[in-house]
Amino acid sequence: MAEKMKAVIKAHPGPGLEMTMVDVPTVGPGDVLVRVKATSICGTDLHIYRWDPWAQGRIRPPLIVGHELCGEVVAVGERVTQVQVGDFISAESHIVCGTCVYCRTGRGHICPNTQIIGVDRDGAFAEYVVLPEENAWINPPDMPVELAVLQENFGNSVHTAFATDLSARKVLVTGCGPVSLMMLAIVKAVGARSIYATDISSYRLGLARTMGADVTLNPAKEDVVAAVRQATEGEGVDVLLEMSGAPSAIRDGFRLLKDGGVAVLLGIPPAPFEFDLANEVIFKGITVYGIIGRRLWETWYQMRGLLNSGVVDLRPVVTHRFPLDKFEEALEAMASGNSGKVVLFP
Repeated sequence: MAEKMKAVIKAHPGPGLEMTMVDVPTVGPGDVLVRVKATSICGTDLHIYRWDPWAQGRIRPPLIVGHELCGEVVAVGERVTQVQVGDFISAESHIVCGTCVYCRTGRGHICPNTQIIGVDRDGAFAEYVVLPEENAWINPPDMPVELAVLQENFGNSVHTAFATDLSARKVLVTGCGPVSLMMLAIVKAVGARSIYATDISSYRLGLARTMGADVTLNPAKEDVVAAVRQATEGEGVDVLLEMSGAPSAIRDGFRLLKDGGVAVLLGIPPAPFEFDLANEVIFKGITVYGIIGRRLWETWYQMRGLLNSGVVDLRPVVTHRFPLDKFEEALEAMASGNSGKVVLFP
């Protein structure tokens, strides 16, 4: 009889998740079985929980959700050569094919055959998860669990921040969710001239100041465009790091970009919206980067360098901790906007 484990699943189409007992996953020849030590909540998990249009078009229940994790390797397949039982790992959730033109030219992060843990295959809101050996990033054994579990999400921050040169630049960060908060520490560390951050959550604006923002603004209470123009003596900013996906924030961000500026976009709008491409991008000579996932595996090595050097401190970002059984409360805390990163412990 197969060994059982606790898991949080999307059992059927519709809002909500539920906890149940399922079989511990089987280890394939090239796989590793990981006992999950911690898993954290991402905005993607909220999309799945709410069953919004994106989730309806992508998710195929039943599915164990969750893709940010760290844990101990407890079994390996017969073809595994580098990862060993007992290793403490974090996971790269994007499982790529390795053979398409993008993978073969160093751009696996845009592999069209990508499968995402907790989205396209069973994930980490469980006691155990199985993943390919190449998706296991071996951590120092003494790395704090709450830091190790952040790494995949931190990779989004690193990929975004390193898309362009930020040193001595005036930088606007729109949206102060957990990825933005971690990114602010990077922007500060690389020597940005001034950092402006916006969000509608006063709680998260407080965290943004802790993580390095010089000026924080709430667009629900003040005119962000006017405030930033005044602070920059009418110039605007050199770089927009757009993390919110809110159409109003995107429009304001591009309005504040100087001619010849750079926009780096990670936030995902809820739906198509009208935007003045001619006047806000083309006629201003703006460079725009779209960010998805992490560069495999360049971003992970960049993360290691930042963390090992001590130039960024991610500890303030983790604000809430719950046992896996309390996943409903954890999701509510994440959705409230009055949280940083929310971590679950199986």
